[in-house]
Amino acid sequence: MKTSDKILQMLKTRGALTAKVIATELGLTTMAVRQHLQSLEESRDLVYEDRKATRGRPTRYWALTPQSNSHFSDRHEELTVQLIDSVKTIFGDGALEQLITHREQATYTLYSQALANVDGLQAKLNILAKLRTEEGYMATIEQHQELYFLLENHCPICAAATSCLNFCRSELQLFQSLFTAEANITREEHIIEGARRCAYKIVPIAG
Repeated sequence: MKTSDKILQMLKTRGALTAKVIATELGLTTMAVRQHLQSLEESRDLVYEDRKATRGRPTRYWALTPQSNSHFSDRHEELTVQLIDSVKTIFGDGALEQLITHREQATYTLYSQALANVDGLQAKLNILAKLRTEEGYMATIEQHQELYFLLENHCPICAAATSCLNFCRSELQLFQSLFTAEANITREEHIIEGARRCAYKIVPIAG
């Protein structure tokens, strides 16, 4: 993987970072990293923000632009949106809802089979994150005291979800159905609404 791609990957999964942090993570000099950052800024993949420091000069943080999504999996966005529009035009909204429901049910079956012989909520969540990552969502699990968070740093169906928000509703319902007896799940951050990632809060049900 090229250095510029590694930088994009880091910013995608971790949010805004300084050149110093990136350099440390990649084992490069700060000067070398700055050259890559400037190049990515020129290609409009990155922007920076100077944040006030406790003392001394402001600290520069680098972050991705919407244009940078072209470097990540898009699942043939244009074709997907065209197909959604065609289904709605030819068969109506009801037919599109049936397709979304069918997708949700098929995914539920797939995930349920993968989780069937796994014990413990955290272990199941780790398997779910692995499945989602394989599908292009760049998913991770974080634990904060008694809570868990499923973090999805990329949305490979973003164009479809933007065209039809029911895809997002369906995914939330899918997670809720998978863990209905073990946890309550809510969406706290949403890419479609301008967030950097989708974040799902998972609150274990006391047993």
